[in-house]
Amino acid sequence: MARRNPRHHGTSAPALTPASPCPCGLPATYEQCCGRFHAGEAAAPTAELLMRSRYAAFVAEDTAYLLRTWHPGTRPMQLECDPGMRWTGLEILQVVDGSPFHSTGLVTFRARYRHHGNRGALQERSRFERVGGAWVYLEGTFIE
Repeated sequence: MARRNPRHHGTSAPALTPASPCPCGLPATYEQCCGRFHAGEAAAPTAELLMRSRYAAFVAEDTAYLLRTWHPGTRPMQLECDPGMRWTGLEILQVVDGSPFHSTGLVTFRARYRHHGNRGALQERSRFERVGGAWVYLEGTFIE
């Protein structure tokens, strides 16, 4: 039987188990991929992996992880997920810097979704920065 993500805050997130395919699109289980970041067992070593883990956190409605990985200077006080939103796929379009050897990085991505049954896509160029050695999301610019 599938169980909900224990960090889930609401009732609309899909059930994720450790053996589920990771929502970020990499060929690994949730536990081996983004789940270990969400659980705090490891930190994302690159800006791209942080981006992927944040996307997976939106899928799982893991707002605690999203807030924890947001730059303290731009982080909102709270975050609520839209119960009508279902994230359905992630495509990384471009990565600039953001390796373990960089202090900043850019990740451009397209995230597909269904909102109250209507399909759509969000395209964003996200900026990441290291704070205390850990990658965090700084800000994003929507691309039309």
